Amino acid sequence: MQTSTAGESPPAGATTMPAKRPGAVAITLNGISKVYDGGTEALAPVNLEIAGGEFIAIVGPSGCGKSTLLRIVAGLVDATRGKLSKPSNATGAFVFQEAALLPWRNVNANAGLLMELEGVAKAERSKRVREVLAQVGLAGFEKSYPHELSGGMKMRLSLARALALRPDYLLLDEPLAAVDEITRDLLQDELMVLWRQAGFTAMLVTHNVHEAAYLADRIVVMSPRPGRITHVFDVPFGSDRTLALRSTPEFARLTGKISAALREGDKHVR
Repeated sequence: MQTSTAGESPPAGATTMPAKRPGAVAITLNGISKVYDGGTEALAPVNLEIAGGEFIAIVGPSGCGKSTLLRIVAGLVDATRGKLSKPSNATGAFVFQEAALLPWRNVNANAGLLMELEGVAKAERSKRVREVLAQVGLAGFEKSYPHELSGGMKMRLSLARALALRPDYLLLDEPLAAVDEITRDLLQDELMVLWRQAGFTAMLVTHNVHEAAYLADRIVVMSPRPGRITHVFDVPFGSDRTLALRSTPEFARLTGKISAALREGDKHVR
C-alpha cells in the first residue's frame, strides 16, 4: 500500500489531507460477488470499507466488474452473494458515462428531473436548481437545450442533476471518459471542489490512472474478470490539489505503481 512518509513536505500543488467528515455516509462491502445468468462470474468476493466523506477511485481492465460493483452499491444490480452495508436512509446519486439528458427538456428542467421523480416540492426544486447550476458553471444557460451544449457542458449538467438531490454518496461511472483532455482537466478540478464543498462520499470508476491519482483519497485496483481487489493505494496528497501536482516526482511514482499493479494483475490471469 502506498502511504505518505512522515516528515515529508507535500509536493507542489497539494496540501495536507483533511480529516474524514464526521457523520458522512460510510459504505462496507463484505464478500460481494456477482454471477450473471449463464454462469459468467463478474465479481469474485470483494471486501472494501469506505469511510464517510472519502473519495475512492476504482481502476482495472475493461470487463473486470468495476461498473457492476458500482451498480450493486447503487442498488441497480443485486449481488449474488455477500453483504452491502450503508445507512438505509442515505440518499445516493449515480452519474453515468453518458450524460443521458432528455432532449426535449431545457437545462433547468433536466437539472430538476431527479428531484421531480423523488417528489421534491416545486419551490425547493427551483431553489436547488439555481444553486447547482451556479456551482457547475451553467448559470445563464437555464433555457438552453442539450443539443446547444458542448460535451463538457452536458457532463456539468449531469453532475448538477445528481448534486441537486443533495446525495450522501455519489457514484461516478467514467463520467469524464468522452470529453477532450482539456475539458477533462477542468471538470476534474470542478468535481474536486464540489466534493469538498458538499462533503459526500464518492466512488469513481475510471480507466485513467492519472485521473484516479488526482481525485481520490484511495485507489482500488481490480484484476481481470472475475474482478477482485489486488491492491489498495493510499494517496498522499491533500484534497486542495492543482494541476501542478501532476508534474511532481511524487505523482509520477504513485501513477507508476498503480500502472505496475494493473500489469501485475493481468499477468496473474494470463
